[in-house]
Amino acid sequence: MPSISIPASVAIIGGGPAGLMAAETAAAAGLQVDVFDAMPSVGRKFLLAGRGGLNITHSEPFAAFAGRYGQRRAQIEPMIAAFGPQALREWVEGLGVSTFVGSSGRVFPAGMKAAPLLRAWLQRLREAGVRFHVRHRWTGWNADGCLLFTTPDGPRQHRANACVLTLGGGSWARLGSDGAWVPTLAGLGVGVAPLRPANCGFITASPRSGGADGWSAHFRERFAGQPLKSVSIRVEGADAPTRPGEAMITADGIEGSLIYALSAAIRERIEEDGAATLAIDLAPGRSAERVAAEVAHPRGARSLASHLQSRVGIAGIKMALLRECVSADVLDAPALLAATIKALPLRLVAPRPLDEAISSAGGVLFEEMDEHLMLLKRPGVFCAGEMLDWEAPTGGYLLTACFASGITAGTGVIKWLERPEPT
Repeated sequence: MPSISIPASVAIIGGGPAGLMAAETAAAAGLQVDVFDAMPSVGRKFLLAGRGGLNITHSEPFAAFAGRYGQRRAQIEPMIAAFGPQALREWVEGLGVSTFVGSSGRVFPAGMKAAPLLRAWLQRLREAGVRFHVRHRWTGWNADGCLLFTTPDGPRQHRANACVLTLGGGSWARLGSDGAWVPTLAGLGVGVAPLRPANCGFITASPRSGGADGWSAHFRERFAGQPLKSVSIRVEGADAPTRPGEAMITADGIEGSLIYALSAAIRERIEEDGAATLAIDLAPGRSAERVAAEVAHPRGARSLASHLQSRVGIAGIKMALLRECVSADVLDAPALLAATIKALPLRLVAPRPLDEAISSAGGVLFEEMDEHLMLLKRPGVFCAGEMLDWEAPTGGYLLTACFASGITAGTGVIKWLERPEPT
């Protein structure tokens, strides 16, 4: 990539993956790069996301991968086509960290941790001349276009030829993603979709009364924190596929990887109708006809629980969920019970709070930016990462798009600064 002949500087506001990738891209072109972050150190959410095993991307075919971005596929796909899963793996390995594909197709760095990768990355950035300024909270611009920050030492101004905003969404505020930037950009007339929880758990209505009190005390005390394995779930009335996997019962509802994958569809149904109904298949390996036949088989003196365990494999938490969610009349009617085992209705009335979500939906509308992610209303200002209006399930899709959007914005900065001066 050619260097810019006239020395220029770029400010990156936000030290997450998108910001650091924008910084690396700009520094490689010979720009002076300053990274500002409100927290005491950069990459805090990145480190926490990797605490249980850093999932950097996914190995599935590109068409399926791109489809994970839903309504924003058209905007995200060009970015991940330029820097996608394989390019990301090669980049990680270029930092001296090998990668491997897990049994689920997810891609992890050796050791599964984020810290070694972040340390190597920051060292390379510093060697490239990138300067870091922590505990600098961005508050906007002054009348002369200087960036404004609050710091422990008082207010500070910084002038740059271009800047990239990578301020994150609205989840995990304690790590810096607090959405405080929304009023600043909205005040400039920039369109921002409301920040909403994504990849989150949901609160259930009482299966018996329909009220907001959730599970019964007995079910909550016995099963909160327990996994619901080997099920398939679809969202009634939603244009989303049935997905297999597992979920987790919580004190007031349900969460887990399967719920996260369906969270956009669940949230949209709640926003439109006031509630969403899941249809949970408790026996996904058996056809409806087989389940009906097995349930109808005479059980003699055996209890219903023993009968369902031996004939359909329904036991433990699955049996408890049946008793929790349906009436005794259904349990006593074999045909209704069989149908319910294949589509147990669970009504959800609200997502968990935004700050508890793994990620957030909403953000700066793509229609407010050009193809390089530059704000049309603020030339020379670019946006990247989770503060953009997109969402994706867990599984490496979030990180891949954050990295790719950082490169897109960084490349946009270079093109902006290389443009011919007006005569």
